[in-house]
Amino acid sequence: MAVSAASPGSGQPPEQVLYARLLDAGTRIGLAVLVAAFVAYAFGFVTPHVPLERLPEVWTLPVSQFLEATGLPAGWQWVRFAHRGDVANLVGIAVLAGCSLLALIALVGLYLRRGERLYAAICAAEIAVVVLAASGVLTAGH
Repeated sequence: MAVSAASPGSGQPPEQVLYARLLDAGTRIGLAVLVAAFVAYAFGFVTPHVPLERLPEVWTLPVSQFLEATGLPAGWQWVRFAHRGDVANLVGIAVLAGCSLLALIALVGLYLRRGERLYAAICAAEIAVVVLAASGVLTAGH
């Protein structure tokens, strides 16, 4: 998908069009991953980590006890279990949560090419905040 300046007559600044197109693509990909993961799980194409018959037992547990009872890890370690039907949906959620990063990165390049360093710095700061939040470094009470 080629991302370029605003469509003729759209009246939208190029950075808004670029951000919107990339965000649209990211959300469509994230939604497709969510649907595919659900279908694979619901129709038994992939084995779940926690068997369906065990779900009522573990659903009511606090998170720490749930993780202990199911053998699932905390934090980003879930990625090791992404091939499991009940964990695969987290891939789609991660794509949706992070799809603004690609758009922000593209904006940094656009602003730098135009010599708008302040806007580029603001976008870079937003990227840093999102990455820091996703990293789990700043967790409270764990």
